[in-house]
Amino acid sequence: MLDISERARKIKLLILDVDGVLTDGRLFFDDQGREYKSFHARDGHGIKLLRQSGVEVAVISGRSSRAVLLRMQSLGIEYVYQGQEDKLLALQEILQILAITPEQAAHVGDDLPDLPIMRRVGLAIAVDDANLAVKKYAHWCTSLPGGLGAVREVCDFIMQAQGNLEAAIQSSL
Repeated sequence: MLDISERARKIKLLILDVDGVLTDGRLFFDDQGREYKSFHARDGHGIKLLRQSGVEVAVISGRSSRAVLLRMQSLGIEYVYQGQEDKLLALQEILQILAITPEQAAHVGDDLPDLPIMRRVGLAIAVDDANLAVKKYAHWCTSLPGGLGAVREVCDFIMQAQGNLEAAIQSSL
């Protein structure tokens, strides 16, 4: 059986859920029904560094939000799938476009709708505050909760396993 670092070395695609992974999972609505989301800046910087190291990043979410689209555009993420009732269809499409295998993909999730993807990819990751059933199927769990640096932790872990973290740090000096 592969250890977590061996799994991470093979990753060419990181797939992220949104609510509970890129955000803390809370949904904010004003009196007009406008939705607001909060994203952590360090998660965004980690995504940028990971993409610069050669790992593609995608988002697959069961919900749709303009805020998500705008944030992903600002991070340069091309593969954004929102309103996905069947997340496996989006996964299959991305894998086909990038011409990679499921073993070369990682997924970060927090709740039951993430399980179908997590059970298919080479590296399944749960955020610290994920549902217990999701943690059971994860190869690795972050030490930080969703929306509060968990994605940065994942990005750093993958870059470390692939030997790219130190270069990313040095480029920031």
